Amino acid sequence: MSYPVEKSSEQWREQLSPQEYAILREAGTERPFVGEYTDTTTAGVYRCRACDYELFRSQEKFESHCGWPSFFAPMAEGRVEYLEDNSLGRTRTEVRCANCGSHLGHVFAGEGYPTPTDQRYCINSICLTLEPTEAD
Repeated sequence: MSYPVEKSSEQWREQLSPQEYAILREAGTERPFVGEYTDTTTAGVYRCRACDYELFRSQEKFESHCGWPSFFAPMAEGRVEYLEDNSLGRTRTEVRCANCGSHLGHVFAGEGYPTPTDQRYCINSICLTLEPTEAD
């Protein structure tokens, strides 16, 4: 698959820490309840840590108590891409950055959260950077 931002594995390894590389480029998962943004309520925009692409807004973030930051929708369609993931013996939907192809997490539907979309984008904190909204 082709992306606007393309780098070799060596270039990604130079840019990212070993843990960032393992999750963003090798579809790993960080441990629950340890991520920088799991409980953050700061207003702002969440960007892809690998390429700085705007992905989610704080307005779509909600408390799911699952151990990872949860959003009910990306900023806009086309910001993320979806791939079928059968890695754990069941089908899940992987979420990747549409700009660089980095793994972000998974999206789940029908879990009963009181959100407008009935979806939970379960995203690894290490895959994101938060750009806080400036105060007026």
